[in-house]
Amino acid sequence: MKSLTVGGLEDCLLNKVDLRRQQISQAMEEVQKVVHHLTTNISNQDIRFQTVPYSDTYNENIKVLAPSQFLVTVPIKGLAGYREAREQRWRYYTLQGTRLPCPLRDPEGLQQWLEVEQFMKSLWQWHETDVNIDGDIVPAKVLLVFRKLVENAIRTCHLSGKVSMLGNRSAVWIAVETSAYQVELELAPAVEIPTTWSEKARWPRCLQRWPSQERVECIKSFGFNLLPCSNYHWQLSFLRAEQVLLEQLDEDGGCRRKCFQVMRQLKEDVWCPGNRPVITSHHLQTVLFWTCEKYPHFKDWKVFSKAFLRLVRKLHKCVSQHFLKHYFVRNSNLFQCTNPIELDAVAQKLATFLKKPQISPP
Repeated sequence: MKSLTVGGLEDCLLNKVDLRRQQISQAMEEVQKVVHHLTTNISNQDIRFQTVPYSDTYNENIKVLAPSQFLVTVPIKGLAGYREAREQRWRYYTLQGTRLPCPLRDPEGLQQWLEVEQFMKSLWQWHETDVNIDGDIVPAKVLLVFRKLVENAIRTCHLSGKVSMLGNRSAVWIAVETSAYQVELELAPAVEIPTTWSEKARWPRCLQRWPSQERVECIKSFGFNLLPCSNYHWQLSFLRAEQVLLEQLDEDGGCRRKCFQVMRQLKEDVWCPGNRPVITSHHLQTVLFWTCEKYPHFKDWKVFSKAFLRLVRKLHKCVSQHFLKHYFVRNSNLFQCTNPIELDAVAQKLATFLKKPQISPP
């Protein structure tokens, strides 16, 4: 069987990219209907959680991490007028209500505490003990409430044959049977903080040439979200800002998006296949942003083969070192909690590809 070099790789894999887009579009349509149905029921049960709207175009609440793995952010209601916490204080509580002799560890990287007093307006329900301890909105308690609401909604909406809860996970995951294949969804309650940029995200960096200053101001105007990531800490998320960066990659006519799409296809087909990949589209997207920042000019993205191999080399370096900085929060490693053995296996496949950049056509 004849192998394809990088030059022939482009056309071959772009056809698969189009097929992938069609398959995900079909799955997305079915997933959206299920999510809208479930979250409408959840919102009727508990006013603190909003319905995820159905959209005929792009749905900003659903992020595709892999063809069979989506992240769904469910907006939280009743918290408005966010302010950064100015005073540090020790926390000695546990989820069970007992007191600790030593304080809980402080959040690191993308993590932070969340106090109800950080909001100028808040529903009284956020002060209740089912989600609140000593003035903190505690993510583990929010997820416990939310999980029960999801379980009730699946039964009430008569979706038990199509939707099932996935156990043994700290987050809330469900499996949805679509007409083509099963999709696993993480349902994450999201505190949306529009128009305000997190003080932890010290971006852009000094002398940065990509993106433009005008684009930077636009991106920062979208604010950020907070997602429950651990028992006590919330995690910063910049899904909207990242989407704006992705949408306007190639205004100069470069091939950044094409390189990203081909790399993602190879990742899913060859380097890191499977339903729960150790490398997700978000990791690839972050590698792309760092590479765009280092190589901001059109001339660097004019020739597909050179630009693509540069991007794969950056990915290989990050995977082999088990270190990928978050694009907006530099002191956070996106591979920190990732299985190192799985990362090493992907690094080996990437190294093999880079030695002889070609594949066998399907």
